[in-house]
Amino acid sequence: MLDNIKSQMRKGILEYCILEIIDKKEAYVSDIIMCLHEADLIVVEGTLYPLLTRMKNLGMLNYRWQESTEGPPRKYYMITDEGKQMLAELRHEWERISSSINSITTKAADAVSPTNYDTDNNNQS
Repeated sequence: MLDNIKSQMRKGILEYCILEIIDKKEAYVSDIIMCLHEADLIVVEGTLYPLLTRMKNLGMLNYRWQESTEGPPRKYYMITDEGKQMLAELRHEWERISSSINSITTKAADAVSPTNYDTDNNNQS
């Protein structure tokens, strides 16, 4: 169950992360995977290709083919104007969600801190 929850959390932010990576410069699939791995977001090609296709079909990404000396031509992805707009909205939403989560975890930590616990026990005496 925990693995499923963690997987769903990662899937939920994957599109945002991909747009962030491609916003910096166009990227080949292995470049995207490497950036995600460096950030400890482990993603395999089998997960990434369908997501990139869906994002392209939604107008967030485009691609170009480039010949490679190391094998077949490579597909390089780039962000579109629609993708940049989506990225700006996702950045704003990420900041809002992060702030909300930080607020919850701070309040939860304060509520169970030993100082509050001791005070509550002393007040009950």
